Amino acid sequence: MTISDTPPEVTASSPQYASPQYAPQFLDTQILEVHPGGRLEGEVLISGAKNSVLKIMAATTLATGRFIISNVPRITDVRYMAELLAEIGCEVTWSGLNELTIDTPSEITPVAPYDLVTKLRASISLLGPLLARCAEAEVALPGGDDFGPRPVDMHLKALEELGAEITVEHGIISAKASHLTGTRLVLEFPSVGATENILMAAVRAKGVTVIENAAREPEIADLASCLAQMGATVSGVGTSTLVVEGTDELWPVERAVIPDRIEVSTFLAALGIAGGEILLRNARHSHLDMVVRKLGEMEMRISPSSNGLWAMCDRRLRAVDVSTLPYPGVPTDMKPLLVALLAHADGVGIVTENLFAGRFRYVDELVRMGADIRYEGQHVIVRGKERLSGAPVQGHDIRAAAALLAAGLGAEGITEVHGAQHIDRGYEDFAGKLNALGAEVVRR
Repeated sequence: MTISDTPPEVTASSPQYASPQYAPQFLDTQILEVHPGGRLEGEVLISGAKNSVLKIMAATTLATGRFIISNVPRITDVRYMAELLAEIGCEVTWSGLNELTIDTPSEITPVAPYDLVTKLRASISLLGPLLARCAEAEVALPGGDDFGPRPVDMHLKALEELGAEITVEHGIISAKASHLTGTRLVLEFPSVGATENILMAAVRAKGVTVIENAAREPEIADLASCLAQMGATVSGVGTSTLVVEGTDELWPVERAVIPDRIEVSTFLAALGIAGGEILLRNARHSHLDMVVRKLGEMEMRISPSSNGLWAMCDRRLRAVDVSTLPYPGVPTDMKPLLVALLAHADGVGIVTENLFAGRFRYVDELVRMGADIRYEGQHVIVRGKERLSGAPVQGHDIRAAAALLAAGLGAEGITEVHGAQHIDRGYEDFAGKLNALGAEVVRR
């Protein structure tokens, strides 16, 4: 059984769910209305990291048996990955409010079909583990967010250096290798996706694989920790050099997903726009050093607490300049939120995008709300205004839609965020969590 929108015959006595509320709800509502409101006050529970759980789900194809993953966010991207795993031959069920059980059989079909892959960019992460497990794999070129090309060339080149034969025809990546052999790999760029794919392939390769210029994100560390728990040997985690010793013996595990640092950043941006005082439960300050530093420069007060991160914004923030960089720099996923925040700040700030081209479509939507923004090449120049104006706007990807919703918290009049289904791909009940803090966000 795969994840479904409405699991059949869910009752309080059902062995699959402890109570009816445990059935995950995936809403197809396209519009979120943001009404003018006051300050944000209270606590919010941060969900598991989208960019971690999807890769851990992919890693379950490396070993036979039952995996139990907890702190799983109830988002549509998890559903898409579950459907992919079901297509391969796994059985995926919700065994609790935020817990997945994945049963991986001894025989799986190493084919990720086009109709599912095009919904989810993270589906490319199945290529490495399927190839390592089955000696062959077919994965359609991925889809996902609409903000410019993110080539998979580094993934394919690295797998070829490990011994794979790869062809790309008619939008399908085909990979074959009687066995993979460890080697030294130097990435042209510290790509998160390429690092993850190589890690999952290398744990079942023969010999030692060294990955130079590897990505260092917390989600990489979470995946490496999962692989180590499964029986792999991975050293250098948290540095730019990873060393993997291959093995044929891997086993299923139980583990919890780390909290989502981008969700934390999103609520901090919303706080900076609306003002107030909040506690972000489970948030990890160590995953957000540069973001916290930049928001501190803007005069937001942030400090770690015993159970998360406390933040207060009791004045209009001041503008600063920000550049997106690989971790531990400011993440590119944070950029739309920073631009929305700067649109309300005092002064002029420049945001420079150093990672992905074409991630500026949301700027025109903020301008529709009255923001004073222009962009030149990879730079966005933002002159802040005390208040924006509510307007109908279109979110084209997860973070852009979330940024537009956050911008509406500081606007006069109602803001209609169209394309709100993108938010559901990456945030668990984002509107509900904001409403619990005092905002007024309505689905329709």
